[in-house]
Amino acid sequence: MRKIIVNVAVTLDGFIEGPNGEIDWINNDAAAEMGEGTPFDQFLAGVDAVFYGRISYDLWGQFQPGNNASAAEKSLWQSVHSKTKYVFSNNKKEDGKAIFINSPITERVKEIKQEPGKNIWLYGGGSLITSFMNEDLVDAYQLAVYPVILGEGKPLFSNINKHSNLILKEINSSKSGVVFMNYERV
Repeated sequence: MRKIIVNVAVTLDGFIEGPNGEIDWINNDAAAEMGEGTPFDQFLAGVDAVFYGRISYDLWGQFQPGNNASAAEKSLWQSVHSKTKYVFSNNKKEDGKAIFINSPITERVKEIKQEPGKNIWLYGGGSLITSFMNEDLVDAYQLAVYPVILGEGKPLFSNINKHSNLILKEINSSKSGVVFMNYERV
């Protein structure tokens, strides 16, 4: 069965965005470490589908790096966009580039997990991750913890109503100070 994996960048104090949606704390040195052969590149090779909430999809589902972007960044986004995209939204809005799901998510997600294929990236946003956690649908967490303290913003974990025991499967650090941690449910 396919696994649903939360793979997200998070600050040391647990935020995935600043108070106004900023992600400028993901610095270029760390972004350069997301190229070929890195933990994130290996992660992308192991997934063939991405679950988005509508807001995250609107922001990032069709994102294209600028002309000045590095070859590694362009390759990364090409890889992300090669995956099958599912968008969970109460406002159905077909665009021909993603499969929109607006029915109760639990049964549909369980069906998708049973389909043949690689693992599934639960991209987010935060409220979609919370919904999946509360429905006991997340199998693994891969966190890139950045050496930044924001003090406020959008937390990765909030309004969680399920207790989850996890086991640390792997931990790696980078030259830029980012720590990559992989956890799976017990």
